[in-house]
Amino acid sequence: MAMDEKQYASMYEIWLKQHVAERAGESKRRLANGLGHGEQRFIEAVWIPAFGHLRGLHPEYEVADFKDGTRFIDFAYLEGSLRLAIEIDGFSTHASNINRWQFSDSRMRQNHLVLDGWTVMRFSYDDVNEKPKTCIQQLQQLIGIWRMDKDQEECAIVDYLLECEVIRLALHIGKPIKPILVQQHLQISKHRTKLVLSRLVASEKLLQTGKGTQRKRVFVVNRSKLAQHFRYGR
Repeated sequence: MAMDEKQYASMYEIWLKQHVAERAGESKRRLANGLGHGEQRFIEAVWIPAFGHLRGLHPEYEVADFKDGTRFIDFAYLEGSLRLAIEIDGFSTHASNINRWQFSDSRMRQNHLVLDGWTVMRFSYDDVNEKPKTCIQQLQQLIGIWRMDKDQEECAIVDYLLECEVIRLALHIGKPIKPILVQQHLQISKHRTKLVLSRLVASEKLLQTGKGTQRKRVFVVNRSKLAQHFRYGR
């Protein structure tokens, strides 16, 4: 999303003031001092160009520490069941000026975030500053997994990837596909194959043809429905 400096400054200021007003204690103090250069650069060069807004993005987000204390994530993005922790790593802070204890503690902290249900993405300052398009693509790909559509917001990531692979397979073959082919390609059980195909038919991404037993049924891609889906996504 193209945005001039004035529009960006206004959006950023409103967003930051809102979060400062909602916080208390150490969290409020940290935000009142403003974000660091790397965090500001991430918002300007990566997040806003990727999504065009700051809704759902929480700076200096406080989380429980595995040592019964609290720590702060540079950014937390919360949408539905997705809890995304985003860390911006400066080279001097996270490499040359870090001791062995701090290095181990940082990794342990990330592991505990994952165990607590967080998805963690880390970006170096250099990548944010010099390769923002790569950072944008990675964020869009990750969050896109959780946005098949509003009705499937809580769909498991594995099921979504299986459905995408079925569509890819059908488009690659270019003719109706049988359940047995899907089962063999995905290397999953017959029961799970049936569930995957049923979801795709229910969402009208596949059309079912043929009658009789499951073995006699074949499926074709509903190209018009896919076109509508991708137009909506954009």
